[in-house]
Parts: sequence; structure tokens; C-alpha cells
Amino acid sequence: MKTLSTLILIFTLAIGTAQAQKYVTKSGNIRFFSSTPMEDIEAHNRQVNSALDQQTGDFVFRLLMKSFQFEKALMQEHFNENYVESDKFPNATFTGKVTNINNIDFAKNGVYNVMVEGDLTIKGVTKKVSEKGTFEVKDGRVNGKSTFNVLVEDYGIKIPGAVAKNIAKSIQIDVDVNLEKLVK
Repeated sequence: MKTLSTLILIFTLAIGTAQAQKYVTKSGNIRFFSSTPMEDIEAHNRQVNSALDQQTGDFVFRLLMKSFQFEKALMQEHFNENYVESDKFPNATFTGKVTNINNIDFAKNGVYNVMVEGDLTIKGVTKKVSEKGTFEVKDGRVNGKSTFNVLVEDYGIKIPGAVAKNIAKSIQIDVDVNLEKLVK
């Protein structure tokens, strides 16, 4: 009887562990886009680390600010030195939760609407954010996407008067992360 109880306990723990899946990537993409009548500015960062805990809904990402790539080298230099001060504030992070994680069937291919809430930190300033997005589950992988806007002044980013007409006050951020199951 003791052996049977031990086997049932081990089987129950194994099932619980198998269900608590984590999904990760080190090559997510974040794009930002500034549009004004004077100029459009676009940059991509394809070195975004991200993780999702299927059980708790915990969702995080972290990126190195210097990894944003611009069309023009001078824009990239100004971005890093003058606007986000990448040497002083090297990373941007998001730490939060998918609040409706229970509505996602990770075993079934499909596109699921999600709501993500948490703390976005840019240039050492942390703000609460709540954004809609989608998770597409396909063959055991999860593609997370969201588009939202941030006000540069909310994160202490100062735009000099000489270029104020060239940089939007609200920057569009597109998040696209392809998450794969973490193999233990």
C-alpha cells in the first residue's frame, strides 16, 4: 500500500510539473516608430529576451537599448547619447502578467486575445501599463504581439527644441516575440 501511495504521489507531481510550462526567447523584436510631418523615424531591436509562465501568467521582457538599429547612424547615436542615455540606463524592461491567462488553451492552435498589465521601465522611470495584444499558439510555440504608444515625456526623455518637430511626442511601440517551451 505504501508503494502504491508513493507511486500516485510521484505521478501527481510529474503531471503538475509537466503542466507548468515556461516559454522563452532571446530574439524577440521590438520596433518603435515616430511619425511627424517633418520625418518618420523607425528602429528595430531583435535581441529582446522574453519569458512567459503559462501557469501564473507572469510575462517579462528585457532589452538592451543600444541594440536598436536605425536607418541612419546619426539617429542611432543621438538616440543612445542624448535621448535614452544608454550608458547610464542600458536596459528597458517590462514585468507583468497576462491577466486572462486562463482563457488561453496552450494545447490548441489558435489566436487568443490577451490583456497584459505591469510595469514598463525606460530610462530608469517605471510606469504602470495595461495593453491588449494577441497570443498565437501554433504547434507548441507562442507568438505574442502588441502595439501601444508611450509618451516620451512620461519617461523623462527630453527632445531639444531644434529637433522637436522631427520627433513625435507619442512613440508607437510594436512587440513581436516568438516564444518556445523551455526544455528543462
